Amino acid sequence: MTTDDKTARLGSVYQAESTEDVARVYDAWAENYDSDMSLAGYRHPAISLAILARYVPKDAGPLLDAGAGTGLIGEWLAITGYPHVEALDLSRGMLAVAERKGVYRALHQAALGTTLPFPDNHFAAIISAGVFTSGHVGIEGLDDLLRICRPGGVIVLTIKDVLWQASFKQRLAELEADGICALIDDTGPYVSMPGEAGTTPSRCIALRVA
Repeated sequence: MTTDDKTARLGSVYQAESTEDVARVYDAWAENYDSDMSLAGYRHPAISLAILARYVPKDAGPLLDAGAGTGLIGEWLAITGYPHVEALDLSRGMLAVAERKGVYRALHQAALGTTLPFPDNHFAAIISAGVFTSGHVGIEGLDDLLRICRPGGVIVLTIKDVLWQASFKQRLAELEADGICALIDDTGPYVSMPGEAGTTPSRCIALRVA
């Protein structure tokens, strides 16, 4: 795939108007996604994994990779010793690539922002990189992650900074005031793909569920 092809894919994703549109782009991109994002210097997986490792012991229990894509984070979680990780993604094509890597206990096809197919208080931790961004998922995706994470569990999210300023910052202040969760880490803004011209900043945060 050429640089122009990759740029067109990213543009289509960010401009998508429905989850179906997003899924179609990722289905078509799945086989080239890992190499394309590597060339772009994609930082979200490394940064979010580093934040997770600060707060989540390797024996904590089941983890959810929410928006797992092709399993970039799943591979690194396996290498660093997290034994039970499940994948969630809306793209069947991306999950097919992730399945071939053999790093997930289970794979689930569903979209963040909907009611997810898990019971309350199920996961010890959740990691979600590159999902809370333009054309993907906004603040509406947070509530069900809080529902399925155990009390005391940790949720690590990367968030496009424009979404942080528009909705996340205020919503998290409300959740903290209500005693639902606490913000325990925040990287501040950074560029997620330094190899891509014009990339706007994101940040990575960690929440502790009450």
